[in-house]
Amino acid sequence: MLKAEVLNVIKSDEFTQKMRDIYLDESKVDYQVARYMAAVAKFEMLYGDGDISVFSAPGRCEIIGNHTDHQHGKVIAAAVNTDAIAVVKKSEDTFVRIVSGDNAEICIGTGDLEKKENEEGTSIAIVKGVMSGLSGMGFELGGFSAYITSDVPIGSGLSSSASFEVLIGNIISGLFNEMRIGAADIAVAGQYAENLYFGKPCGLMDQMASAVGNQVLIDFNNPADPKVETIEFDLNELGYSICITDTKGSHENLTAEYAAIPNEMKSVAAEFGKEVLGDVDKNEFLTKMGELREKCSDRAILRALHYFNEEERVVKQAEAMRGNNLGKFLELENESGISSSLYLQNIYVASESNKRNISLALAKSEIILMGTGASRVHGGGFAGTIQAFVPNELVTKYKEGMDSLFGQGSCNVLKVRKFGGIKMI
Repeated sequence: MLKAEVLNVIKSDEFTQKMRDIYLDESKVDYQVARYMAAVAKFEMLYGDGDISVFSAPGRCEIIGNHTDHQHGKVIAAAVNTDAIAVVKKSEDTFVRIVSGDNAEICIGTGDLEKKENEEGTSIAIVKGVMSGLSGMGFELGGFSAYITSDVPIGSGLSSSASFEVLIGNIISGLFNEMRIGAADIAVAGQYAENLYFGKPCGLMDQMASAVGNQVLIDFNNPADPKVETIEFDLNELGYSICITDTKGSHENLTAEYAAIPNEMKSVAAEFGKEVLGDVDKNEFLTKMGELREKCSDRAILRALHYFNEEERVVKQAEAMRGNNLGKFLELENESGISSSLYLQNIYVASESNKRNISLALAKSEIILMGTGASRVHGGGFAGTIQAFVPNELVTKYKEGMDSLFGQGSCNVLKVRKFGGIKMI
């Protein structure tokens, strides 16, 4: 479609309803319409008119399964109603040109997808990695121009990187493969890009949740071919929203803290002749806890205990969600949070006695909710975000309370988005 046709679609009643279905927040429909129109205008300024398409890919949150995926365990994650959108058109040559937000344009030749060390940690690495991954699966590539804008907050624990990867995958699917590339293949290409090209050893949870949409139970028992099941559970219909609060702690110098969790879990697994805890029998572990103290640290044993209990909670949570059991859902979320605090111990860095921002956030959350919802650490922990399941009637009070503690805009109010990566126009 030409620019004028695209703008007419965006302003139509049908597209407005589509916005409601995707973003699930009536108060933000006008914002989204304006956002899409501004993106189209920016694209034309950069790349001119032409046969324009528009794509969207959501951020994600972890519902339950804190630090289980790297041990080949289970996790439930969800796509959320913040996203990255791209306005695109095919190029007449074989180059990919992308402007993201206010950043400078990147330009990549589809015939030059070799990994380069000096590109690690850059958007170029992500785009090249996704294209290389999809090409290796036998899908077609081609040149295109794109303007991308995202409202997935960076550093908020909502995985802006996975959203970007899934967006690129859907652009390639839509422009050159008639939208035939499956969500799982796009997710795998995103992980491939992040692991091999970007240089971050992430699991597949983020990309899979963003690509598939809705809530997904992911079993990483076979990490090369994880089992993915979509779970229908409408928190919004049950009167609840998800609130993610960025506690504004610094992630600097925390690499060793994050790495210690999988390393310590693996040290316990090694005592049973296994590489990861997913291959260890829980009863055998419980029987030998005393013996393990001779070889492993107490913290490693506690973290292993968290893993085994969290695995069981994920299974129970999936059952609660399938049965639409809100009470059990909230109970298990709170249990997960307590286990992360007591056993996993990723609420704060023990050596930094004056920094307890996540603990403070959880305390404030408990005061506001007064037993009506649930809250837990979200994602990696230590200096990041907390997640709360908040009754809709308390959302305004909750957001105001968390923002007063950590700064305006710290608390993001979210809904579970039913759609993963999608072609909008």
